[in-house]
Amino acid sequence: MAIIDDFDKEILKVVQRNCRVPSELIAEQVGLSASAVQRRLKKLRQEGVIRRETAIVEPDTFPETITFVTSVEIDRDNYTALKQFNQWAQSEERIQQSFYVTGDFDLVLIIKANSTKLYDQLIQSMMDKHPNIKRVNTQVVLDVPKQSLELPL
Repeated sequence: MAIIDDFDKEILKVVQRNCRVPSELIAEQVGLSASAVQRRLKKLRQEGVIRRETAIVEPDTFPETITFVTSVEIDRDNYTALKQFNQWAQSEERIQQSFYVTGDFDLVLIIKANSTKLYDQLIQSMMDKHPNIKRVNTQVVLDVPKQSLELPL
């Protein structure tokens, strides 16, 4: 595991909000030289602290996209089935996020689809491929008042 100091945390706070901020501006904000910021960013990337840098697309650009919050229960604490499901979910681009949780369900999925019909087809395929799924519960997202992937550092 990487050792993260206060300078690294401050750098990460900036790049979590906008990974395109120049090193010179980050340096001014955190009190280091631009070259020190560049070295630290390189180290954070190499150590896997920064996993990737991506563009966040404005959802209103594609208003036909619907977000579904889907809870999945797998029959009888079947860890093999859970592992197989997670491997399948990794390859399914409509599944945006997957959380292994406590409570009545085993997984909570964030799924994006362009229609309820396409969502239903995905769920049917999921159930066909994973017969150990006992129950699926779906909620349709009406609005997203807040969304962030930033870690509170």
